[in-house]
Amino acid sequence: MPRTVIGCDLSRAVIDLHTLPNATSTQVANDPEAIAAWALSLEPDVLVVFEATSGCDGPLIAALAERGLAFSRTAPRQAREFARATGVLAKTDRVDARVLAHMGSVLDLPITRPSSPARSRLSDFLRRRRQLVDIRKAEKTRRHNAGQDEIAFQIEAMIDLLTRQIAELDRVIARLIEEDLTLSSQARLLRAVPGIGPTVLATLLGEIPELGTLDRRRIASLAGLAPHARESGTWRGARRIWGGRRKVREALYIAALTASRRIPSLTAMRDRMREKGKAPKTILIAVARQLFVIINAMLRSGTPLAA
Repeated sequence: MPRTVIGCDLSRAVIDLHTLPNATSTQVANDPEAIAAWALSLEPDVLVVFEATSGCDGPLIAALAERGLAFSRTAPRQAREFARATGVLAKTDRVDARVLAHMGSVLDLPITRPSSPARSRLSDFLRRRRQLVDIRKAEKTRRHNAGQDEIAFQIEAMIDLLTRQIAELDRVIARLIEEDLTLSSQARLLRAVPGIGPTVLATLLGEIPELGTLDRRRIASLAGLAPHARESGTWRGARRIWGGRRKVREALYIAALTASRRIPSLTAMRDRMREKGKAPKTILIAVARQLFVIINAMLRSGTPLAA
């Protein structure tokens, strides 16, 4: 008998559900109690497929993890391209749920590894920190054309407030890492890597729980650092990266700038690419990818970076 696959399209208020192979559609309220009750009704061998919708899928993930049910949290772009490839051009919540169920039934989707409670809390605080950093950046831009002294004073006061709140979040994030056994042990390994400062370290721990559990190709793909070929016949286009977790990739770019100067293997890699005339951005991407592979191997084996 075919495995039951349920596609879930999430919104703030409700979750549209489509179940295969019996092709039934329904809805459940997007709140913890309703989702928990629904999860209790599911068979143990079910696969639940939904898009990575920031801010909407927390209760769903918690309920599925609590019951030990398999789920795949897919990239929205992958789901949209699958819909187009199968001739589905309409886009409604109900249609999207059906597309996700179909995708889960015909593709070998990777099973998402649920985060621990500590890692989930860390991710929430990291998201809030990014929000405040973005607001502060916008306020600093507005400061240059405030026009009036009173407005400039208000902007400066807001910048000071945001800076204090960011500093407080940094303390909370550091405390969360130190209080969890797994996070603290991984942090000790990461701190020894040149270029891994507090913000980059917290981003890696909070945003990519798969780190240390996958092979080099799959982990690079998760961060959007795996180059994709562009070829047709005799034509060979430049390989490009796309997709993946942007915040992780941005953090790795920052780390790669320092790592390329202080880790001998990465320095040699950078120099070889420079001699071949590679563009600075191409070199940075390659160094970031190799750094990520090194970090993944470190956490996988539990051994520090070799001198």
